[in-house]
Amino acid sequence: MGALPERKALILYGSETGNAQDVAEELGRIAERLRFDTEIAELNAITLGRLLQSSVILISISTTGQGDLPLNSQIFWKALRSTRLRPGCLQQVKFASFGLGDTSYSKFNWAHRKLYNRLVQLGAQPVCDRGEADEQHPEGVDGAFLPWSTKLRQRLIENYPLPDGVEPIPDDVLLDPKWLLDFDDGNDFASQTKNPPVATPSVPKAHKEAIPPLDLLNIPGGFSAKVVSNKRLTPVSHWQDVRHLILDTPEYRPYIPGDTVTIYPKNFPADVEEFLKTMHWEAIADTPLKFTPSSPSTSTASPLPIPNLPLGAAVTLRTLLTNYLDIISIPRRSFFAQLSHFTSDEFHRERLLEFTNPEYIDELYDYTTRPRRSILEVLQEFESVKIPWQRVCSLIPVLRGRQFSIASAQSPLAKEEKHTRIELIVAIVKYRTVMKRIRQGVCTRYVASLTPGQEISITFQRGGLGVTKAETEKPVVMVGPGTGVAPMRALIYQRNYWRQELERSFDDAPKDILFFGCRNAQADFFFKDDWEALKTEGVPLDVLSAFSRDQRRKVYVQDLVRQNSAVVYDTLANKEGVVYICGSSGKMPQAVREALIEVFQSHGSLSREEAEAYLVGMEKCGRYKQETW
Repeated sequence: MGALPERKALILYGSETGNAQDVAEELGRIAERLRFDTEIAELNAITLGRLLQSSVILISISTTGQGDLPLNSQIFWKALRSTRLRPGCLQQVKFASFGLGDTSYSKFNWAHRKLYNRLVQLGAQPVCDRGEADEQHPEGVDGAFLPWSTKLRQRLIENYPLPDGVEPIPDDVLLDPKWLLDFDDGNDFASQTKNPPVATPSVPKAHKEAIPPLDLLNIPGGFSAKVVSNKRLTPVSHWQDVRHLILDTPEYRPYIPGDTVTIYPKNFPADVEEFLKTMHWEAIADTPLKFTPSSPSTSTASPLPIPNLPLGAAVTLRTLLTNYLDIISIPRRSFFAQLSHFTSDEFHRERLLEFTNPEYIDELYDYTTRPRRSILEVLQEFESVKIPWQRVCSLIPVLRGRQFSIASAQSPLAKEEKHTRIELIVAIVKYRTVMKRIRQGVCTRYVASLTPGQEISITFQRGGLGVTKAETEKPVVMVGPGTGVAPMRALIYQRNYWRQELERSFDDAPKDILFFGCRNAQADFFFKDDWEALKTEGVPLDVLSAFSRDQRRKVYVQDLVRQNSAVVYDTLANKEGVVYICGSSGKMPQAVREALIEVFQSHGSLSREEAEAYLVGMEKCGRYKQETW
């Protein structure tokens, strides 16, 4: 039975890294099983009028920067905040929303809360309590999403009851994707047969190489950048390979400290070949294919499962697996539910379904997240599973770009020179898991393979630090351990350029402080030579470093803040300076925040409550900024 008339669910997402989009797709499956006609789109893709045309709106949204909405939501948010909107104008709208946040940020889930409150203010009616996930939760997003989605399903059944004799689509029934792969009609082979050929074509030499193919990806808003150098900063003997990657673009593209570059990776030929072999797709790996609607009700306006791919364009399985599908990612719970339909082995089927049961969420975590087991490895272990190639794009998630903070600043001459230089510091993810297997990050492995002269596809994103030229009048306290020093380095150089433009001498400029932390002074003291050179030039900057492993007692950046509490207090309280915190999310930002509260208590004669209030006041006026990942 198809979707019932006038039973429409519009699922919207605001996503920076793809997690909120994954949640939106899960919400779409929940709605589809309740017989809703579903459509999934990013928030910027719809108008406010569209909200009035659906029975229910389901939203998933992440928070970025200083409590901001993701870029693909900000056009929608601007429209929603319009002063021309009258109270009650959305009273016909019924909605439910789920936010993705990180409790290491003080503005936890602010984007979601702002969006939720504005919708309610305009009269929209929630059909379910808002849900909120915390990235720091041991079970990730599922820790909050599973119980919330169960409640949402019940509320949808109550608010939108099905007619007598009509039941929800059971969980053990496979849902059809809106788009399927088929042979390209323009291909001679497609006209001969709809079945895979028996003979295996020879694999092109390019696919046998150890590195991904060098062709550029077609990324909306993207552009090419040439690799100038890709040098390792850490000694070969050090446990971590950290790269200083320098890129050039042929045009001037302005950026400021805190902005990021997204690099779009590719999978390695050996992994692609292994996937094709595991699925027995070698015979059609290089046969032209195209996307076709799975049913007449599929609108040609519905987005294809692969963004950036034009409707009707021919593509091959090898290209999809190399450039578009994340075959090395950790599978989500929904992946196992779909796999269970593609095995005739009863034991495998029962095992796969166990991973979908919320009661066994710990077991799913131990099987997937803890050992970082990939989709490819799961398929190799469950060898009875054979995915129909027509459906591969509805099972394997899209290969997304990864963001890296820019570690350089633009000189005043950059515009005249008509090119842009970008420097990044990238920690190559490579480690051994509890399974004793080596794991590598999909994007950083790709970055490690880049060679000078090679061109790659990138995009720019505006960061959340909100750095301005006016701030050069105030001193800054920067906390950037590890690769968190990247935006701090950009900020230091940019402030120097701005001082030159404003014709301010170093003698009159306020002194900045950088708290940097790493393991060893000899192994990962990033940009040490830069700091010494700046000191020689008389730049008003103190670099205070914590080397956690160079002595028996570990020392971290928060310890340095306490040790230098007097100068920190003078910089922030007396001189009204600005704090920037960048680096890994989790314990570090909270520990630094706690250290700052103690600084205000001890030197400002404030109570704990007053010190916390002072810090909150700094946040509200833009003097406390955090960007962690």
